[in-house]
Amino acid sequence: MDRPVGEGLPAVTDQPHLLVVDDDARLRSLLQRFLTEAGFRVTVAGDAVEARAALKAVAFDMLVLDVMMPGETGLELVADLRARRNEVPVLMLTARGAPDERVAGFESGADDYLAKPFDPRELSHRIRTILRRAVPAPNAVPPPQGPVQLGQRWFDPDRSELRGPDGTQRLTGGEAALLGALAAHPGEVLSREAIAEALGTPDAGERAVDVQVTRLRRKIEPDPREPRFLHTIRHKGYVLRPGP
Repeated sequence: MDRPVGEGLPAVTDQPHLLVVDDDARLRSLLQRFLTEAGFRVTVAGDAVEARAALKAVAFDMLVLDVMMPGETGLELVADLRARRNEVPVLMLTARGAPDERVAGFESGADDYLAKPFDPRELSHRIRTILRRAVPAPNAVPPPQGPVQLGQRWFDPDRSELRGPDGTQRLTGGEAALLGALAAHPGEVLSREAIAEALGTPDAGERAVDVQVTRLRRKIEPDPREPRFLHTIRHKGYVLRPGP
């Protein structure tokens, strides 16, 4: 039986704490049991209303969020969270696996997207991949040394944030991974395939990379329509050219 949101939460440990949001009670229960056995702390919610209440009470490490729910959809919820500068990582689950649906998930602000039905082991792998972005593996692409200047803003790779005259702005896990990968190779063109690998979403497709780039430009460029720092190299990929 699902635990009521906000009641009986587990004691604080080093295990990543996930919020699983799905209107299917059977699937919620199965996901809660599997992910707990996989080493995560899990809180569940049946819709966006319960999810919002949980998010006010707990700082979760990640959301596993169903797209199609009664009332507010998962796409609407994550888009609102991003509008409020809540950058908690989000993995979206959906019965719709078409490329356009995946792109819609990324456009709303999700970090990854998994179509139902799925292998629970793949879900666990996707979750760990997203969480590892905050703590890179020893063989991962090294982050840039020190802050990176982007006009009047500075990217701090250690904090995954932008600092500038208008204050500090958090980046999503995907945005930080993208900017970190590009900043580690300033002036070097990275292919969409290489970027997808850095994002931990090699099967997401080129359009998903383009969506992440578009989202990042909205945060780092004075005019995203005329990029100064993050440039498209036709038929090759993208390049970051930091500077004042």
